[in-house]
Amino acid sequence: MTAPTDGLIVIVKRDCPTCTLIEPVLQQIAGGGEACAVYTQDDPSFPAGIDGVIDDTALETSFRHSIEIVPTLIRLRDGAEVERRIGWHRGEWQELTGLEALGADLPEQQPGCGSKSTDPGMPEKLQAKYGDMLAARLVEVSPLEDPMEVCFERGWSDGLPVIPPTDERIIRMLSGTDRDPQEVVGLIPPNLIECTVEKVAINAVMAGCKPEYMPVVLAAVETALHPDFSMHGLLCTTYFSGPVVIVNGPITTRIGMNSGLNALGQGNRANLTIGRTLQLIIRNVGGGLPGEIDRSALGNPGKLSFCFAEDESDPEWEPLSVWRGFEPDASTVTLFHGDGVQPFMDHGSRTPEELCRSFATSLNVVGHSKVVQGPNAILVLTPEHYAIFRDAGWDRRRVLEGLHAATTRPGKDLVKGAHGLAEGIDPSRADEMVPKFWEDHGLLVVRAGGDAGLFSAIISGWIAGRFHDDVRPVTMEIKT
Repeated sequence: MTAPTDGLIVIVKRDCPTCTLIEPVLQQIAGGGEACAVYTQDDPSFPAGIDGVIDDTALETSFRHSIEIVPTLIRLRDGAEVERRIGWHRGEWQELTGLEALGADLPEQQPGCGSKSTDPGMPEKLQAKYGDMLAARLVEVSPLEDPMEVCFERGWSDGLPVIPPTDERIIRMLSGTDRDPQEVVGLIPPNLIECTVEKVAINAVMAGCKPEYMPVVLAAVETALHPDFSMHGLLCTTYFSGPVVIVNGPITTRIGMNSGLNALGQGNRANLTIGRTLQLIIRNVGGGLPGEIDRSALGNPGKLSFCFAEDESDPEWEPLSVWRGFEPDASTVTLFHGDGVQPFMDHGSRTPEELCRSFATSLNVVGHSKVVQGPNAILVLTPEHYAIFRDAGWDRRRVLEGLHAATTRPGKDLVKGAHGLAEGIDPSRADEMVPKFWEDHGLLVVRAGGDAGLFSAIISGWIAGRFHDDVRPVTMEIKT
């Protein structure tokens, strides 16, 4: 039996009660005079009584026809499918075959079973074997080699073990997005190499992501490539900084991101692997290697991964994404040029004004106590400190106004030479009141963390923040 270009094909398996029920029907169709081919997924001797049943135990035909349920009856015309029926329904099969007496002594209908091509892990295996989804260069590894060690030896790791990106794993990762695998996301610095969705997926596999993280990862990459973020400059700076990824919106709950206890630490797969993927892409696609184009004098541990979600559990608080112009139901990523976490503790302040002044003592030392409008900063506000603002009726705008006011100081204390410190601003500004941060984007406030202790945190920023119009945090919407 050969597959017709005009006629009928049927895909069945013995391990399906509906397929065995309609065995007489299959014999009727095969002997009905019209060209017909019957494919079996699991037993070449089934169905009986039909000459030349086609063995599809390799599932190639099932894959190419996207079979999800057996039995499936398909009509072909000029080699292309024009109609199909799934499961058994007497009237539908009679209509499609033109055989009015077909299955007259069988039940009117009976649902089918799952195709073997949909068994767990099988769609990825079949796509890898028969499909054309992937275009990236295949790297052959000897059976005697450990793929994980190969990744270390060839410089594809950030210093920690990575998951070898097999075809099946890449295809599974691509299931997390509807975007074309060959769509170019952008040019990755420093070498400005084209990065496709497929290459993003490869590095997401290596980092340990789940497929459902892909929309966030893609958005993070696109945000990093926005001109205002200056990813190339951040990569080659001798300063400490690297990208910090803050995620807002419904997607954070959907993929299980952490915005609570230990939000800036270890233990949450989504937080850690999303940030890690961005760093691996810069390394593996763009060529951003430490000691080469990455010239950081010390770096910081966040250059492995620095990603967390904002706590949006309090409806009175305006999320960072909304503050930056997006709709409340939008999911976004914000990228900030950040480095280490500076702890802050205050168990004594009881009013917003007191707390702002207290925060200012730590915010003012970001970069250096006499450097202003240079490094930006994020204030990570934990629940107990936030409660002081909330109970006083302070919203995000009021909090920011209070912090900016508290971090604005007399220029005479900041000029070069003041207090015996050579670092400082130009002496011509001695009579000014000088703000520590740019008012529009120099200080971001984000809610996160657990409610155990009056501890908040400051994430200081890149010294290139002094270039107000050229280097700034960037927020973009996540395309789900």
